[in-house]
Amino acid sequence: MAAITAADVNKLRTMTGAGMMDCKKALVEADGDFEAARDILRKHGQKIADKRADNETSEGLVLVNVSEDGTKGKLVALACETESVAKVANFRELAQQILDTAIRIDAGTKEDILAAKASDGLTVQEHVTDLMGKIGEKLEVTYATLTAEKVASYIHSDNKKAVLVGLKNVGSADAAAVGRDVAMQIVAMKPIAVDKDGVDASIAEREIEVGKEQARAEGKPEAMLEKIALGKLNKFYKDNTLLNQEFVKDNSMTIAQLLDSKSKGMTVSDFKRVAIGA
Repeated sequence: MAAITAADVNKLRTMTGAGMMDCKKALVEADGDFEAARDILRKHGQKIADKRADNETSEGLVLVNVSEDGTKGKLVALACETESVAKVANFRELAQQILDTAIRIDAGTKEDILAAKASDGLTVQEHVTDLMGKIGEKLEVTYATLTAEKVASYIHSDNKKAVLVGLKNVGSADAAAVGRDVAMQIVAMKPIAVDKDGVDASIAEREIEVGKEQARAEGKPEAMLEKIALGKLNKFYKDNTLLNQEFVKDNSMTIAQLLDSKSKGMTVSDFKRVAIGA
C-alpha cells in the first residue's frame, strides 16, 4: 500500500478541483496512482449524475455570444439544483467553457459540444460529469444556435433567461437596439412562434375545439360555434405569436408594426428562448 501524503492529496486536488477528502479516498483506493485516482473521481461524478437524474434543475446561468458580423448567435444554459452552486466559480467557468467550445467548433447541437475535447484531452461531457462529482448536484446543459441576416440577444437580469432573435430586411435600422427590444419581449411574453404560420396545426385544432366547447357551455347556438371558435383562435394568435403581440413598451403597436416603423419590411425570421426553471 503506497503512503499517501498531504502533498499527494493537494496535487490531485489541483489537477481535478475535487475536495480534499474525495482526493484522499481516491488516492488510497488507487494505491497512489494519480491517473487511476482521476478515473475514480470521474466515476464518482457519474454515480452522482445517475443518482440525481430525476432531480429538478431550477437554478443556473445562461450565456450568449453573437458573432462579430452579427449573423450568428449561440446560447448556452448550464442548470443546477441550488442557487449557491450557480454562484460557484467552477460552475461559472464550466458554463463559459461550454460556450467557448460551441463557438470554437461552430456547434450545431448540444451533442456536438458535449463530445468535443478540451485542451486537457477530456470531453466537455466528462468535465460536466466531473463537476457533478465535486458539487454533488445534477447539472444540465441546454444549447441553442441561430443564423440570420442579423442576430440580436438579451439576457434577463436574473441570468436564468435569454433570447436570440433573428432579423431580416434590416436596412439601415439599428439591429442591435431593436433586436434587444424584441428579445426582451420574447423573454417576458413567451410567444410560441413568430407568427400564426409557425403554430403547429395540432395546436390550432385544439384551440378551435376548446373554443367550441366553451361557446357550447355558454349556450351559444350550434350554427355559431365555428365562427366563435375561429374568433377565439385569432385572439390566441394575437396573444401567443410574436409579430401579433402588443409591444410591452408601447401597447399602441404590435411587434410587426414596431419593426416596420424602424425599417420598412423588417421582420423576425426566427427566435430561440431558453429559460432555467421556467
